[in-house]
Amino acid sequence: MDRGKKSGLAARNNRIYLDFKDIIRETALPFLPAKSLAKFRAVCRDWRLQISTPFFAHQQTLSCRSTSGFFLQNRGESPFLISVDTNSCGVPDPSLRFLPEPVDIKSSSNGLLCCQGREGDKAYYICNPVTKQWKKLPKSNANHGSDPAIVLLFEPSLLNFVAEYKIICAFPSTDFGEATEFEIYSSREDSWEVAGEICFGARKVVPKSGVHVNGVVYWMTPTSVLAFDLTKERSQFFRWYYNYGILGAFDGKLCNVYATGGSIRLNILANTHTNTMQMGSQTSMWLEKKTVVLDSKIVGDGAMSCSILHVDNNIMVVHSGERTFSYDFKSRATKLLSGRAGINYRCFPLWQSRKIEYGHCMSSSRALL
Repeated sequence: MDRGKKSGLAARNNRIYLDFKDIIRETALPFLPAKSLAKFRAVCRDWRLQISTPFFAHQQTLSCRSTSGFFLQNRGESPFLISVDTNSCGVPDPSLRFLPEPVDIKSSSNGLLCCQGREGDKAYYICNPVTKQWKKLPKSNANHGSDPAIVLLFEPSLLNFVAEYKIICAFPSTDFGEATEFEIYSSREDSWEVAGEICFGARKVVPKSGVHVNGVVYWMTPTSVLAFDLTKERSQFFRWYYNYGILGAFDGKLCNVYATGGSIRLNILANTHTNTMQMGSQTSMWLEKKTVVLDSKIVGDGAMSCSILHVDNNIMVVHSGERTFSYDFKSRATKLLSGRAGINYRCFPLWQSRKIEYGHCMSSSRALL
């Protein structure tokens, strides 16, 4: 009577094995950048539905965590995008013409850009260049100056399905001479708030130098590094031995990177309290992590006079003459990215994220992207 029927055990075992197309859809697609996903939507109906769900967008943001390209912009000019891999990286409108006015990019974080309008009240905008979605932020409470020291913080979390972000701005105090104050925008509250902390000292913050590492935002000054702890809302200065180079994040720590004598030195912050240690202590504030020599066959004579635009765990971007190069830390390969750049161009990394395509709306006036 049961001939031709599978036993219960056999039926259960059969469910263990998925079709190859299902394996790709469930486990491989979330690791692809947004440009590739846009193409794969046309493969079949199942893939289109999978890619279109809010949960998939959340999963892809957590899985696709590598830098795929860079926005370059000289202040007052239109931005443009250079891709690490042109087959997988791209945005519909690299000039950001979908925004309501011409803007200058101020910061980027995990697929989002923080931009500032050039006219009128110089409004701030948050946008996702992949989906062309944007939000105009409310007016700040303080005067941030003509070139604000903005840092955007967007950290996707497995436990936080809502796309929340913060903006931190260090600005010159108008109430106290030679002091720096901090204002924070929270997308959860959709409002700005000036922190109670005031950092005294005649040190001008370098606007384009801001970087976030493990809950602390750092900026360069001409003679030191200014740190602002977001949790404690406390600030401090510590010694800065180099009046050139940039700050970045490497191996989960703050790093400084600078070019000298044909090589590039990468130092990580090891201890911020060396000034309080006993005299004669051998503990160093900065420890050398890497020394990089670019491929002279690709860079040419420019290897002796290059400047650093960006550094993270995976890649470093270097400017020389009118050309932009990348250095891959894993493969140690030097690559020409673009022949269009200048010494004053700012560099903003791009992650191919689809997360903000699916906004969270708390109310009509407090909608996220």
